[in-house]
Amino acid sequence: MNSSEKEISYPITNSYSTLNKHTDNTKHVWFVCHGMGYLSRYFIRYFKDLNPEENYIIAPQAQSKYYLGSKFNHVGASWLTRENTFVETQNVLQYFDAIFNLENIVDIQNLIVLGYSQGVSVAMRYIAKRQIQCSQLVLHSGGIPKELNAEDFAFFNGQTKLIYGTQDEYLDDNRMLSEVSKVNNLFGNSVEIIPFNGGHEMNTSLIQNLIKNEK
Repeated sequence: MNSSEKEISYPITNSYSTLNKHTDNTKHVWFVCHGMGYLSRYFIRYFKDLNPEENYIIAPQAQSKYYLGSKFNHVGASWLTRENTFVETQNVLQYFDAIFNLENIVDIQNLIVLGYSQGVSVAMRYIAKRQIQCSQLVLHSGGIPKELNAEDFAFFNGQTKLIYGTQDEYLDDNRMLSEVSKVNNLFGNSVEIIPFNGGHEMNTSLIQNLIKNEK
């Protein structure tokens, strides 16, 4: 057997979801990356209780879609796997570039970037590789990419917040000690660590609290 694997580049089309309108009254623009198994149009519903006049939410859609469960009734998506991770990451970064350009949010004030679960890794890689300044980088119930280091975030002057559930089945005590150590190594000890009583789930009440003290 004499097989080989080749690589090809081609343009693709992908969707993303938005919530509310971006107007002169908008105070916060959110760029929110869903976790494994989500579609962006469902994930964005976690932000529906934010003031619609003041908050504009953009939820990118992971390209790799698949059926959930054995009955094939529901569709989810995944950002990355261990297969060809570098190239797939470049694809994600270029997709995010296209959204940022189309939505004109390159240098916007009060940009909040949030990653949930698997979305933490793509959010952090995008911030680091494109040197995106945002008022808050919110890492919710996910793992820090191992290849990132403090130099990747030397430019960053926003707030970093690490949120996790104390009963999260994917983030036990030992794992959280490792994640807290990694995030402190990247951003210093200014990181705000926010545990909550719950499992691997989006905490919508904490999402509300993120902007209470922002102008």
